[in-house]
Amino acid sequence: MNNKTLGNIFKGDKVIWMVFFFLCMISIVEVYSASSSLSYKGGNFWSPILYHTGILAFGTGCMICVLNVPCKYFKLITPVLIFISFITLIIVLIAGQSTNGASRWLSLFGVQFQPSELAKGTVVLAVAQILSAMQTPKGADTKAYKYIMCICVALISPIALENLSTAILLFSVVYMMMFIGLVPRKLLLRTLAAVVGAVVFVLLMVLLVGNADNVKESDPKNNLTEQTVQGKEENRGLIAKLFHRADTWKARIEKFASFEKVPPEQYDLDKDAQVAHANIAIASSNIIGKGPGNSEERDFLSQAFSDFIYSIIIEEMGIEGAIVVAFLYIVLLFRAGRIARRCENAFPAFLIMGLTLLLVTQALFNMMVAVGLAPVTGQPLPLISKGGTSSVINCIYMGAILSVSRSAKKKQKSPVVASNGDADDE
Repeated sequence: MNNKTLGNIFKGDKVIWMVFFFLCMISIVEVYSASSSLSYKGGNFWSPILYHTGILAFGTGCMICVLNVPCKYFKLITPVLIFISFITLIIVLIAGQSTNGASRWLSLFGVQFQPSELAKGTVVLAVAQILSAMQTPKGADTKAYKYIMCICVALISPIALENLSTAILLFSVVYMMMFIGLVPRKLLLRTLAAVVGAVVFVLLMVLLVGNADNVKESDPKNNLTEQTVQGKEENRGLIAKLFHRADTWKARIEKFASFEKVPPEQYDLDKDAQVAHANIAIASSNIIGKGPGNSEERDFLSQAFSDFIYSIIIEEMGIEGAIVVAFLYIVLLFRAGRIARRCENAFPAFLIMGLTLLLVTQALFNMMVAVGLAPVTGQPLPLISKGGTSSVINCIYMGAILSVSRSAKKKQKSPVVASNGDADDE
């Protein structure tokens, strides 16, 4: 009876459940270890980890609710989500709460949330529906491309004004979905050329308008990701207002693009606090790591429990721990691809691949930032970094992935599929 009850709760692909479980366990251990500064400031040693565990528990509950929703019903809420996402993104641009020099947050009934987190899943949901509805024997209809671009302009453009890295990652996922959905190659090539041109234009404008000297280290530990000095908007031109985060972006680009070798004794830990302490955390791991809870750089790294938690994982768990975390995301991606191949309909296949690519791409970029292969962007590590609504929404994405796995499993059990030798594929 107990096994049956557990089976009714933990529905869907068991491998994905195991990946989710291990990511949550790693998250609880590492956030607990990396939150020493929060514990010290708050005067309560247990408060940060209890809050984070509660968020994960609530997110797991939401995930279980979503996985019990048949995949076909996700289509019904797409128009509603598009409307809500667009309205909230516009509102946050006009009257959003500013954090780290960017207006990214809205407060609803005392709860802060980022509309961009909701918009990411909405874009994937809409693109999956468009691609599935407009498939032809030769691939996606050319009109599908136009509709997808309309969705991108409406939802990704507002995100780019305040969170450029999120917009770039989200469009990368959309591009990969179009590639998987067999959008005509000539359209994809034109899009790639247009995106490259737009990126070059934005970089030129950032370098022209931005002033890296305006990025002050009022708190050395919060360098680049945390602190920016707000310019006087009334004294800035229209272009400067559109690129009001250009100072921060330019500083990050210059820091990343600088190939000057600085001797250790001349390195300014105050000026480059985040990157410096992340490098120290990785270098001091001595390959095997210091063991859980023994990190030293967590007390100096301002985003140790969020943006740079991967550095703390390496410091405490060594190279093996870093490989295990990366391997879990790889397993999630390959498992999603395997499930997508077994889907009877195109929509669930595109949906599971889109949501999985969304999580894995963000994870990959976070890890690249932590080890110095990408500029600092402020992207958290999905399902591991400490978070509020973002953690809950990531759990909801996992619930949708598991919902698709349920329908794919039913197909696998059908006599026709079994006769083709796929019955033992699950």
